[in-house]
Amino acid sequence: MKSSTSAIALVGAGPRGLSVLERLIAQERKSPSTSHITVHVVDPYPPGPGRVWRTDQSRELLMNTVTSQVTVFADSSVNLVGPVEDGPSLYEWARDVAAGAIPVPGDGGEDALGEARRLGPDTYPSRAFHGHYLGWVFRTLVAEAPAHLEVRVHQELAVALDYESGGHDGRQRLLLADGTRLSGLDAVVLAQGHVPVRATAEERRFGAFAAEHGLVYLGPANPADTDHSGIGPGESVVLRGLGLNFFDHMALLTVGRGGSFERVDERLVYHPSGQEPRVLAGSRRGVPYHARGENEKGAYGRYQPRLLTAEKADELRALADEGEWIRFGTHLWPLITAEVERVYYAALLADRIEAAELAAFTDRFLHTGDSAEDKVRLLDAVGVSPAERWDWDRITEPYGDQEFATAEDFRTWLLAYLRQDVVEARAGNVSGPLKAALDVLRDLRNEIRLAVDHSGLEANSHRDELEHWYTPLNAFLSIGPPVSRIEELLALVEAGTVEIVGPGMTVEAVTDGGAAFEVRSRRIPDLRRRAGALVEARLPEPDLRRTDDRLMRHLLTTGQYAPYRIPGECGREYETGAVAVSGRPHHPLDAEGRPHLRRFVHGVPTESVHWVTAAGIRPGVGSVTVEDSDTIAAAVLTLLADDAHTGTREAGV
Repeated sequence: MKSSTSAIALVGAGPRGLSVLERLIAQERKSPSTSHITVHVVDPYPPGPGRVWRTDQSRELLMNTVTSQVTVFADSSVNLVGPVEDGPSLYEWARDVAAGAIPVPGDGGEDALGEARRLGPDTYPSRAFHGHYLGWVFRTLVAEAPAHLEVRVHQELAVALDYESGGHDGRQRLLLADGTRLSGLDAVVLAQGHVPVRATAEERRFGAFAAEHGLVYLGPANPADTDHSGIGPGESVVLRGLGLNFFDHMALLTVGRGGSFERVDERLVYHPSGQEPRVLAGSRRGVPYHARGENEKGAYGRYQPRLLTAEKADELRALADEGEWIRFGTHLWPLITAEVERVYYAALLADRIEAAELAAFTDRFLHTGDSAEDKVRLLDAVGVSPAERWDWDRITEPYGDQEFATAEDFRTWLLAYLRQDVVEARAGNVSGPLKAALDVLRDLRNEIRLAVDHSGLEANSHRDELEHWYTPLNAFLSIGPPVSRIEELLALVEAGTVEIVGPGMTVEAVTDGGAAFEVRSRRIPDLRRRAGALVEARLPEPDLRRTDDRLMRHLLTTGQYAPYRIPGECGREYETGAVAVSGRPHHPLDAEGRPHLRRFVHGVPTESVHWVTAAGIRPGVGSVTVEDSDTIAAAVLTLLADDAHTGTREAGV
């Protein structure tokens, strides 16, 4: 190896950027590519936690993954180019902090130590605590990096990236918001995560209405970044959305304002502080995300599919390569439903029939195909009553075609529904039939990604069946909050602090009788509520075309980035909001479709090229995120090694 000095920029220092750094260090420690590497880590927020997991956010904001199922480090379950270097999961780190084996983070104090002592493997930690872990991982990686690898932190926003020479294979220059220029970069990894996007026409209209009439409108954003101070005690506020962000806003506007919960006779009771607003919440579906089942799978447990296997995904890719159009509803959904229903009935019957009979039943059930009559005969034979049978319609729209005469009728129905959700969640994600079945959707993510990523589906199917139908359904059923959040919502509804306004919620800006945001429900004819504040309880959708991030906008307007297009039948295309990238190692493509060979894009900005990119790294289950990080790191270091071998880089440059 010739003596040479190389430079890399890593833009975005949250979990994905941190994963790439971990893989760079592990690979470089094993097989040095060059005599000296400088890694410029660029992020306006602290490296490790970044913006989303920053440690100064409210401790009322929780993760929706248990402590033992969160990590940054690679393990032997992942298909790696580089070596495995052991590191603790979030739970293992918390245990070491609690025992004094790892010092309490400097900015954590007693709050972090107290939480470390309280956490068990199946506890849901605060996001701030996760941020402390990520910060520790970053500091440890830097401290233990090989001597020839230097990490420099630039806590600034990257605003422009261009080539110095050599076109798509030349050295690059990165401009930061403070005027700093990082020149002579051999490779740039872009792992920016969620970035700002420009408001939609409706959001601009609501914002203008609020500004004109002295109301409050808060657009889609991370709740930790949202300023609720304009919403006064006792005032009505609409939260539009009943997903994970809703629960964050709910916590910030209640216990975050001094309220408290008390357990009385096995149920939670809310004690208001008097500082809360009156919360009106709803969505099109009209009910909140399902609670996650209590974890019975440990850190590494995962359902192993029988039908939608990696091999089956490869078969579908091969068919697509031969010219057949693959459709989610035709080729994937029947396999998903069979896997889910099999697990449901296996859990339901586990205590009713002998193990051998159960195994024979589940095997026959999987192979009944689309025959409803065969399924009915099978279920009759093992004594599953019609009321117990899996019903996708009932699961996805639990109120069915029911109309509610009054808001009180819906409230009564909702409280019963939420109480049953708590019961189902407490039964567990292995023993409890419902939550065991829904957890299958989470466990099938890798196989679905293998089938659908990089234009695995026909264009219309990707848009209509995957993005617009299955992705929100999957979120509703399988990536909901801890069961404690549903218990809290129950208590808040009973206390009158929160009102869920019913299915088919609509919001309009009205001026008759005074300016306000008016809320109605399509299923409750007499319901009409007004509020002086409207909060969009959701994250903005990633969309390159509407990006408000200066770097991404620069790359788009200069033709260095382009939206990803999915081909379809009859020459149709579906233009997504994703950054167009190649297959691994994910080089971005320019407006002419040419790859930037010294650039790599990782994570959320590629949503639609890749599916559910916001999912975190989980140990022991073959994390796709870690595999991507490892592949990117290997490609970067191969570039550096090739440069050193050919003498492209002179010593000391």
